[in-house]
Amino acid sequence: MACKICGPKLSLCGLILSVWGIIQLTLMGVFYYIEAVALLEDLPLEEESGHHTVDAFIHAVEVGYQRNSYNCWIAALLYVITLVISGHQFWMNNRSSVSM
Repeated sequence: MACKICGPKLSLCGLILSVWGIIQLTLMGVFYYIEAVALLEDLPLEEESGHHTVDAFIHAVEVGYQRNSYNCWIAALLYVITLVISGHQFWMNNRSSVSM
């Protein structure tokens, strides 16, 4: 028998936030993957390294875009797990309220 961890309102809130997080982080991952120029300022480029050549800078930017896209997709997958848990809790709460 599965137990209830959270109530109906909290599970519904978790569902809504999870759906929004999945959409937002998936889209951000796609935009990082296609190397959108608008996201250039958010890349983890180290200013101290002093990219001595243009090729070194371009390589650092490409690596930064790739890392950020993977990080966004990993976070979206974590939101999928949260969505499953919240959905299960929402179902458990609705099932118990209907059977009473």
